[in-house]
Amino acid sequence: MTDTQVVRNDEEQYSIWPAGDAPPPGWHPVGFAGSEQECLDHIASVWTDIRPRSAR
Repeated sequence: MTDTQVVRNDEEQYSIWPAGDAPPPGWHPVGFAGSEQECLDHIASVWTDIRPRSAR
C-alpha cells in the first residue's frame, strides 16, 4: 500500500507526508513512497547524519 511519501527540505532533513498531497512549503518529494514503515525504514537508511545541512 502506497499511502506515504518521503520528503526532504533544503536543510536535507527528512520526513514523511501523505502520498498524493503536496508537501508544505520548503519540502520536496524524494521519489520514494510506500507504507509508513517502509518510508521510515528508507529514511533510516539514507539519513545518516541528522544534523541540518547548515550545521555540517
